[in-house]
Formats: sequence, structure tokens, C-alpha cells
Amino acid sequence: MPRIISGRAGGIPLIAPKGQDTRPTADKTKEALFSILAPLIPDCAFLDLYAGTGQIGLEAASRGARAVVLVEQARAGLAAITANLEKTRLSDVTRVQHGTTFTAVRQLLASGQFFDLIFLDPPYQKAIADFEHLAPDLVRLLVPGGRIILEHDAKSKAPDFVMELKRTRSCQYGTAMLSFYQV
Repeated sequence: MPRIISGRAGGIPLIAPKGQDTRPTADKTKEALFSILAPLIPDCAFLDLYAGTGQIGLEAASRGARAVVLVEQARAGLAAITANLEKTRLSDVTRVQHGTTFTAVRQLLASGQFFDLIFLDPPYQKAIADFEHLAPDLVRLLVPGGRIILEHDAKSKAPDFVMELKRTRSCQYGTAMLSFYQV
């Protein structure tokens, strides 16, 4: 069962939908991710694409992000996010956007929003393809010096470059790989 690890909502267990449609990031992977991102989280704007339960974005909110946007399409995921927002009381800095990732990214661009950190955790079988397809718009959503983090299957090698995005780091945690990109 996923949980908030640290910060103002630390220790609160989260609800996850039943079935295989949502694959919450393992605690070990999440702990490593937030250990790497720790200096960047306070007062950042954080975008969680393919949010599922919302646990990654909620972890960022709990650790001091000033604004978090969770994007989810599945009704079960949205229900879990709503319940998790209630449990964690992080709705003051968190907004949920319903719809496909591709539509949501275009809407965020149109509204002039920018993010310091963008996290993507698509279904593993389409993670690299979705990232490459979204990359031109994701670059436009990043503030200067911002970072994109892609969670994908460790068996799939993330590209070194996607447009002007350069992979700066990859870290494997069991079957999960976190690949970090910057302009």
C-alpha cells in the first residue's frame, strides 16, 4: 500500500485502486526519487503526469512544493486521488486535472503554467514512446533549469537525447528505472 513518506502528511497511508490498471511507484523507488530531488522540492511547481493514486505529486506537496498538478484519466485513479487528497489535507497546494496526458499538457501550455519538475509514470509498455511524443510540449512547460523525470521499465533504455532534452542520470530500482532529463 502506498503512503506519504515525509513532510507535513508523512506516514499517511494512501488508497490505491484495485486491479492492474494502476501500478503505484514502489516505496524504495519513491524514497530514492525524493532523496535525489530533495533540494529542488521546497517552493517548486510540480507536475505529476499519469498520476494514478497521486502519490508522487502528493509526496512533493507534503515536502513543501508550492503548487502541484496531478493529471489522471482513469476514473478509478481519480477516485483514489480525491480520497488521498482528503486524507492528506494537501488540497491547498494540489490541483487535479482530469483527462488524457496529451490534452492536459496542451491545456497547461494554453494557460501559461510552468513547472520546475515534471514527473511521468506512463504504463511501462508505452513509456518511452509517450515521453518522446510529449517532449516538445514538456520542454515548453519547464522553467529554465527545470527537470523531467521518466519512470520506465528497467529493460527499456531511455534515449540519451529527446529534442534538446539530455538524459543526465538514470537509476535502477528493481524493475523500475528513473531517467532524469534537462534542457
